[in-house]
Amino acid sequence: MSDFGFEVTATLPDGRGRAGTIHTPHGTINTPAFVAVGTKATVKAVLPEAVRDLGAQAVLANAYHLYLQPGSDIVDAAGGLGAFMNWPGPTFTDSGGFQVMSLGAGFKKVLAMDTVGLADDDVIAEGKTRLAHVDDDGVTFTSHLNGDRHRFTPEVSMRIQHELGADIMFAFDELTTLMNTRGYQEQSVARTQAWAVRCLAAHAELTRSRADKPYQALFGVVQGAQYEDLRRRAARDLAALEVDGASFDGFGIGGALEKENLGTIVGWVADELPRDKPRHLLGISEPDDFFAAVAAGADTFDCVMPSRVARNAALYTRDGRFNVNTAAHRRAFEPIEPGCDCYTCAHYTRAYLHHLFKAKEMLASTLATIHNERFTVRLVDDIRASIEAGDFDAFRTEFLGRFYR
Repeated sequence: MSDFGFEVTATLPDGRGRAGTIHTPHGTINTPAFVAVGTKATVKAVLPEAVRDLGAQAVLANAYHLYLQPGSDIVDAAGGLGAFMNWPGPTFTDSGGFQVMSLGAGFKKVLAMDTVGLADDDVIAEGKTRLAHVDDDGVTFTSHLNGDRHRFTPEVSMRIQHELGADIMFAFDELTTLMNTRGYQEQSVARTQAWAVRCLAAHAELTRSRADKPYQALFGVVQGAQYEDLRRRAARDLAALEVDGASFDGFGIGGALEKENLGTIVGWVADELPRDKPRHLLGISEPDDFFAAVAAGADTFDCVMPSRVARNAALYTRDGRFNVNTAAHRRAFEPIEPGCDCYTCAHYTRAYLHHLFKAKEMLASTLATIHNERFTVRLVDDIRASIEAGDFDAFRTEFLGRFYR
């Protein structure tokens, strides 16, 4: 455990938002930080060397997907996730909880779910078939690849993540939707807490049996949807949890979130969690969400959105997001964003990217993803710098005013 640690280096005046440093066996992460998502041990369309060059400090891969293909045992034999994908820095793996929810209910983006007037514990997205079923012991699911049936429990998730070898991994949790009833949310928080106990016990045993491997930090995941009492209780219970002398090294903030209340919900959780442990907010990457979450006390973030929208020709700039495949950019012989220091903006024009997308060339996704990931990484780096310089509020006002005008 001496290989992992966290320290706060600067705070906002109210004491919630902070800058800090996470120490891992494969390097440090200066926070706040955006963690690039490499779901299947790759940031889609981009070389790991390019991810490093665009400034990403860490990458996150998905335990569910790597368990199915190529198999966590193969990643383990390769020397762990970083060695397998030729990434020299810190790595994260999630527990598979989000995929369980997505397979069960069919929703890919719960943050933006429209739930006005709805409450349904049997919710399923239109046109979807339920592929996962949760019980108190774990989850049974059908592979989206070949239809095979599999079983995840807290112990299985811990074994898989230990074999993947990430520096930071997450306890197995149940992710609900915003449509679930209050009663089900209560049951789910209790189930996630019970699973957390089992994850800590399995993690301790696996750490002992794999003592020749670098220490892997385990984060508990706070659920509770939009309910203040459930969020606070979940955070307190996870923070106090200790199994055979072992406690969580940090915490993830997950689950269904109403976008307009994101900062408020993160604040509830941050109030209850220990100050000396890092907090990771799962699955966000929009500029207004970063500022709200950092101000409320979140330290690190991950999301597929920068790369996902890039593959659909959507590009981020300080003046907002635009689609480069529209006619307006056919003869735009200028970079995506003047002054951007990414590889794409230094060498290519909007007109060229417009051509690549229209011609359905693979290079389009590569160049667009490099720019969007660099934009996102740099924004969070600039937020960190603004905390350290004492001008966070001014930077937030200027940046968001320009981006969303």
